[in-house]
Amino acid sequence: MSRDEAAGDATRRSVLAQLARDEGGPVFAEPWQAAAFALAERLCAQGHFTRGEWAAALADELKLDARRGASDDGSRYYHSWLAALERLVIAKGLSDHATLLARKNAWADAYRNTPHGKPVELQEQPRSA
Repeated sequence: MSRDEAAGDATRRSVLAQLARDEGGPVFAEPWQAAAFALAERLCAQGHFTRGEWAAALADELKLDARRGASDDGSRYYHSWLAALERLVIAKGLSDHATLLARKNAWADAYRNTPHGKPVELQEQPRSA
């Protein structure tokens, strides 16, 4: 194991230790965290990237957060998870930055325009040929 891999493992263990847990392990504070987790697991299971690639991408994002002075209390962990996932999705050609940004903006518009207490519904985006 390289020094960078060992540092990444130590960073992950430190952050994971601070996440909310129940008897089964870490729990998600918000639904989007569970969705990001499930999507990363699914893409990995489908062979779009390896567990090693995933671990390296997440370690890189956690290191970037640490360099930026982000809180190390675990509150940013799934933000790093999502950033790593987006980076891999783009690197593997599953999507591109512009498409991801357009989808994020569509979600932001949808939740800003949804009355309180109502479910947020995203309009289906036309697929490009």
